[in-house]
Amino acid sequence: MLAVVEPIDLLRESFALLEGHFLLSSGRHSDKYFQCARLLQYPERAARALAPAVERIRADMGKLAIDAVAGPAMGGIIVAYEIGRQLGLPAFFTERDDAGVMSLRRGFSVNAGERILITEDVITTGKSFGECAAALEAKGAVVAALACVVDRRENAEQLPWPLYAACTVDAKNWAAEDCALCGQGIPIDKPGSRKVI
Repeated sequence: MLAVVEPIDLLRESFALLEGHFLLSSGRHSDKYFQCARLLQYPERAARALAPAVERIRADMGKLAIDAVAGPAMGGIIVAYEIGRQLGLPAFFTERDDAGVMSLRRGFSVNAGERILITEDVITTGKSFGECAAALEAKGAVVAALACVVDRRENAEQLPWPLYAACTVDAKNWAAEDCALCGQGIPIDKPGSRKVI
């Protein structure tokens, strides 16, 4: 049996927790960045990091009644796959169409009333969750819950669905005009994949 390792320790071990001055996908600035791809590239670490969230989801399956798992590209794809694998459920992803709108593509489909668990690597504002949910709900699916590797919301804003995070981390973030790190003249880095408008 594998020794229990906290998800935050697996993030550190994988060099997935970065510290400095970062431009997030949301357009906000932060002192920490989670490059979860560095963790998720190792299947065994991904499985271990997500196991705590999966156990809580499994305990609540009676009330959640999840039929499938979906994650928005890019960050949610591997997380959806791994959580789907651990729960024995199908997993797929949404992605942006040519107009930049989150959509079901590649022949993926959902049935009316199908209950979906949406996954993501990191949640800061919940924007990607919301875009993925809108795409699924437009096709008649029902969002049952959310799951992620890292919940980094500063004020833990209310979400319309239950959230199952593998770990919760205190990471400061600011609107660009209020950024304390910009005020100190610290250069900014944008390691994410989404274009910030």
